[in-house]
Amino acid sequence: MGQGSRKQVNSQRKATLLGLTAVLAWSTVATAFKLALRHLDHFQLLFLACAFSLVSLGLVLAVQGKTHLLLCATRRQYRVAFGLGLLNPFIYYLVLFKAYDLLPAQVAQPLNFTWALTLSWLAVPLLGQRVGWRHGLAGVICYFGVVVLATGGDLAGFKVADPLGVALALGSTLIWALYWIGNTKSDLDPVVGLFLGFAFALPFVTGAVLVFSDLRIGWEGVLGGAYVGAFEMGFTFVLWLTALRLTTSTARIANLIFLAPFLSLVFIHFVLGEHVVPATIVGLVFIVGGLLLQSREGSSKQRSSG
Repeated sequence: MGQGSRKQVNSQRKATLLGLTAVLAWSTVATAFKLALRHLDHFQLLFLACAFSLVSLGLVLAVQGKTHLLLCATRRQYRVAFGLGLLNPFIYYLVLFKAYDLLPAQVAQPLNFTWALTLSWLAVPLLGQRVGWRHGLAGVICYFGVVVLATGGDLAGFKVADPLGVALALGSTLIWALYWIGNTKSDLDPVVGLFLGFAFALPFVTGAVLVFSDLRIGWEGVLGGAYVGAFEMGFTFVLWLTALRLTTSTARIANLIFLAPFLSLVFIHFVLGEHVVPATIVGLVFIVGGLLLQSREGSSKQRSSG
């Protein structure tokens, strides 16, 4: 094996390790959300998570020697970062945390995972992209899984346990998809853009918590907010970006994310103490199966265009 081949193998191993580490961290966040929401309302959790995420992203920029880039952005780049910051973290996480407050973690997490399908459909009118038959079939499969989850498997009765919670969880996928489509308009370094978005959002988050809640927060809440801010919004994002940069196969790393919802159920059951019902597993299998089918179409298009 030549030196170039050894470097590629080592690079791929590092990418896989970083990717798996990111997936493992993201697998804990559904449990972390619910644990934190035992001590906080969703406004307080957003305030703490946003603040701690800003600190963690600032540390990453300092280590990478990129803090000077924060002052080098153009007015247009600042405007885009401001708009994206209102979408994420401000609106997105308010909606998502409220959904987790209303729903069991084993329902909220898989519903939120359908954001990739929402993104593919929104890309048609907003980015002018085309979708094939696999996307249509993927949508049917995914949303059948959503119905199974929302009804707890009672398809005959079709009674949704918490319609508002389900609507918020699915609504969060729309906001998240709009955020990523908006990111196509940003040419900032990803971590710089994320830091600026959180910095612009923090005053709005602070105003919301002061108006609709308060800052009387115990140490358990602070720990929960710190974990969510660091591992859902901060360091893990950087691990994932690094893995994608190092890999010799983007699809190989991207597909690791499909492990997250299944690993998440393990934490939900053993740490959070929720009894995982069969309907959750069935619904999740349909959702992930639909998303895998959708990702195969994207891979096929890439191969044919290459």
